[in-house]
Amino acid sequence: MNTEGSTERVLRLLGLLQRRPSWTAVELAEELGVTDRSVRRDVERLRSLGYPVRATAGVGGGYRLGAGSRMPPLLLDDDEATATAVSLRLAATSAVAGAGEAAVRTLAKLEQVMPPRLRAAVSAVHLATDTLVGAPAEVGADVLVTLARACRDHVRVRFIYARDEADEHDRTVEPVRMVTTGQRWYLMAYDVDREDWRTFRLDRMRQVEATTWRFRPRDHPDPATYVQDAITTAPYRYHARVRLRAAADEVRRQVPPQVGRVDEDVDGWCVLSAGGDHLDWLAMHIAALGLETEILDPPELAHAARLLADRLTRMAATT
Repeated sequence: MNTEGSTERVLRLLGLLQRRPSWTAVELAEELGVTDRSVRRDVERLRSLGYPVRATAGVGGGYRLGAGSRMPPLLLDDDEATATAVSLRLAATSAVAGAGEAAVRTLAKLEQVMPPRLRAAVSAVHLATDTLVGAPAEVGADVLVTLARACRDHVRVRFIYARDEADEHDRTVEPVRMVTTGQRWYLMAYDVDREDWRTFRLDRMRQVEATTWRFRPRDHPDPATYVQDAITTAPYRYHARVRLRAAADEVRRQVPPQVGRVDEDVDGWCVLSAGGDHLDWLAMHIAALGLETEILDPPELAHAARLLADRLTRMAATT
C-alpha cells in the first residue's frame, strides 16, 4: 500500500470538504481519481483524526464537515496560513485577558510547521510593522463569554460597575450587544433601575453574573451607532457637528470611530459629529483635517475658529 499517496489523498479529500458544504461520493471519487470504496475508507481516516465528517444516505445525500467535540488539526493553504500567523501576532496585544498568551502559544505551534518561505514572509511583515496604539483596557474572557451568552439568550445580567474607586454601583441590565473599538469593549444594555439605555465599559465591570430572568427584547437603537455616540460626544461638554466637503470614507480614514462619527451627506459632503471639553481644541482638530468646513453647531464653535485663525495669522507674521 502506498502510504504517502494515501495520506496525500486524505489531505486532498479534507480540502474538498472544506471548499463547499456537501459532496456526493461519486463527485469526490471523480475529483480524487479513486473508487467510491476508497472515498469511504478515506472518510473513516479523517474521522479517526477527529474530523466530524457527516454522511447522509439516499438521493441527494453525501458527505459534509460538521462540528465536533474537539478541535481537529487544521489544513491551511499558503494564503490562509500567512493571514492566520499575521493575525495571531496582532492578537498578542489583545484587550482580552489571556488572549495574548493563547495567541503566542498558537503562533508558536503554527510557525513550527510552516514552510521556511512562509515563516520568512510572516517575519518580514512583523519586522516592518509598528503599532501606534496604547495599552488596551483588559477584559476577562469569562466576562466576554457571560455577556455574549446573555445577549444571545435574552437573560438579565447583574454586575458592579465602577467609574472610579469611589463610585461603585450595583447594576441590573438587559444586554443587547457588545461593541469593541479594538482597545476597549463596551456593552449596550437597557438599565432596569434607570429605565433607559446605557453604555458600559467591560473593563469597569466586576462580579458579572447572568441571572435566570429572561426578558422580551425591546426596540432599541443601533448598538454600534449608540455606543459610538456615547463615547465620542456624550461624555463631553461640547458636541460639535460640522459639514465637510469630502466623501465619508475619506474622513473616516482620518477620524477613528472612537473619536467621532462620520455620516454621508449630499453633493459630496459628509457630517462629522464629535465631542470635546474645549471649543478651541475642537476647532484646531477639525481645521487640521484640511477640508472645506461648514459649522452646524454649536454656534460658539465659529467664534473659537475665528480666534484660532487670528492666532495662526499672528504666528505666521512672526516668520
